[in-house]
Amino acid sequence: MVMMWDLHGSPQPKQQFSGHAMVVTGLAVSPDSSQLCTGSRDNTLLLWDVGTGQCVERASVSRNLVTHLCWVPREPYILQTSEDKTIRLWDSRGLQVAHIFPTKQHIQTYCEVSEDGHKCISCSNGFGGEGCEATLWDLRQTRTRMCEYKGHFQTVASGVFLPRALALMPVIATSSHDCKVKIWNQDTGACLFTLSLDGSGPLNSLAVGDTISLLCASFRRGIHLLRVDHSPGLELREVAAF
Repeated sequence: MVMMWDLHGSPQPKQQFSGHAMVVTGLAVSPDSSQLCTGSRDNTLLLWDVGTGQCVERASVSRNLVTHLCWVPREPYILQTSEDKTIRLWDSRGLQVAHIFPTKQHIQTYCEVSEDGHKCISCSNGFGGEGCEATLWDLRQTRTRMCEYKGHFQTVASGVFLPRALALMPVIATSSHDCKVKIWNQDTGACLFTLSLDGSGPLNSLAVGDTISLLCASFRRGIHLLRVDHSPGLELREVAAF
């Protein structure tokens, strides 16, 4: 089930979206906030009307155990990763598969779309350096693989595009179950900096806080506030944990 709250209203849920048969593992909101797409381990995607709470579309693909969903900015498309090692692009107008990217060798754990909607990242599970990569894809006409980021030794759980204000070049950041956050040159795949959060356990999620900070969720130590420093070079340091 998915529940929606009004942050400035009642402590009770404003809306409930109930329709999946198993745990909900993906959620994405449309650019105009009128629709909600959810995915589950029951192999289905559901499209909801936010105002009424009604399911308006349903799609099911065999073995499509959803791991993450991301709505493409200013577009009717939804990006989805799955335990079947596949990355799918769905058209919300009828909830049909618009494109399937080349199948990866490992479970795809996460996806993220750039602000301009031109590129996306997918992340792979793995162990001992096998798999454990993030991949950059072109979301435009070619929809081809553009770059891979290799260097983690366990599952890559999250990847984000960093604001252009942070660096002179396009950069991305990844977090992994190996307790490390890495910053990469988006175009070349070179690792620019590695921050090790020892004792944190697996790093499960990463999000851009503002133009100079990241938030990283860990299994053992909660939320880490990370600050990007430019001198010397491009570095990342932990400034607080919650």
